[in-house]
Amino acid sequence: MQQPQILVADDEPELIEILTDYLEAEGYGVVGVETGEEAVARVQAGAFDCVVLDVMLPGMSGFEVCRRIRSVSDVPILFLSARSEDADKIRGLGLGGDDYVTKPFSPPEVVARVKALLRRYRREPAAEQGVLTFGPLRIDARGYRVWRDGREVAMTAKELELLLFLARHPGQVFSREQLYDRVWGDFGDPRTVTVHINRIREKIEPDPARPRFIQTVRGIGYRFEGEPQ
Repeated sequence: MQQPQILVADDEPELIEILTDYLEAEGYGVVGVETGEEAVARVQAGAFDCVVLDVMLPGMSGFEVCRRIRSVSDVPILFLSARSEDADKIRGLGLGGDDYVTKPFSPPEVVARVKALLRRYRREPAAEQGVLTFGPLRIDARGYRVWRDGREVAMTAKELELLLFLARHPGQVFSREQLYDRVWGDFGDPRTVTVHINRIREKIEPDPARPRFIQTVRGIGYRFEGEPQ
């Protein structure tokens, strides 16, 4: 199997060096760049399996880098940022980022999230990454937008990611633990999944008490009902 290639874009050479050491220890090939322009050029010129992207790059911001990468590539993008505001996270994920880590962080956490993104990306063919329509429900995976009965529904990034994952696997039953691993990709409380499922139902179900799309499978987990049109 070919060695996965990771692009690390950060304006701190020391941080690039540290992440490179940890990623290479896991068997990944790593290319480090210090500007947004270099990051875009590298992605345009070569194939990478994941991009680790700092938001606060000199000149071209990480958000703009993400936008430009998404115009040419579906490569998974993990944002790094010193800012923890939800608005920044939602903006980054809305532009096409796949995950978001706030500085300071531990290098093993970044490695774990890169691994999770690579697992998720390999499970989801590119053909499944467009617009999904289920009757009155329409999900735009690219634009991170959802409509019900023609009206746009506001969702947080994690709500949308959870809905997308379930909608891409209709008819399959997933436990809370499986959903937490696939969507959050880190260590935490799987009960978070239940909270997010309830919020999603309030937004997309005509009658949340009798859900049409996200079904509860008692004692096991959740299943998305419907076939994409």
